[in-house]
Amino acid sequence: MKIIPLSEGSFTIDKTKIFVPFDTDNDDLQKRAVGSLLVEVQPFIVITEKDVLLLDTGLGFSKKGELQLYTNLKANGIQPEQVTKVLLSHLHKDHAGGVSVKDRLGNYHIAFPGATYYVQQKELEYALEIGFPSYMTDEISVLEDAPNVVFLNGDGMIDNYIRYHITGAHSLYHQVYWIDEGGETIFFGGDDAPQLQQMKNKFVAKYDYDGKKCMQLRQQWWQEGNEQHWTFLFYHDVKAPVYPIPEGS
Repeated sequence: MKIIPLSEGSFTIDKTKIFVPFDTDNDDLQKRAVGSLLVEVQPFIVITEKDVLLLDTGLGFSKKGELQLYTNLKANGIQPEQVTKVLLSHLHKDHAGGVSVKDRLGNYHIAFPGATYYVQQKELEYALEIGFPSYMTDEISVLEDAPNVVFLNGDGMIDNYIRYHITGAHSLYHQVYWIDEGGETIFFGGDDAPQLQQMKNKFVAKYDYDGKKCMQLRQQWWQEGNEQHWTFLFYHDVKAPVYPIPEGS
């Protein structure tokens, strides 16, 4: 399988839940608000024998009149219409901003009409109920009636090679994915497992719905991944977005 990180850049975020661009070469984290976290925002493309998979959809920012996600795809030789499946871990605004695209009249349309979107039914219902600042309802409400959306309920399997499991850890209806093909396993933990360093240390985050569960799951997945030689995808890791566990490690 081929993995392509689609970085939208580095950002700091604090209790306001506003993502502020951060230049790692020139900006000083100490000059940001107390408690600011430095994160990458990084959807992934995974190319398999069957699909071009898009894992989460970024912030949904546009540059020069084009969705940044489109620009990043094209820079990697992929046209947006080539994406066949969009796998969503959850619908927080930094993971679901590129679910839709806004036209010149200000109306939102599904960003990948030729792909099938996979989202937990209860996650969408909850997101639309809670709304701002964690969820951008204008951007994600298009999922309600789009014909190419598959609503998931709990755990399951997609096309006999993509497993999904609802954790309720980072957010109430958060889910994670394993993509298994040709003896290889790719694990995408979304915000349950956002950075490499969090896998290696016991860390309970106040911003998680259930921080203790997140920590326990990370320990479990790290052990399993090392034993089974998974490739981990870290959505918010500035330095190590893709982390393969080699044979014999």
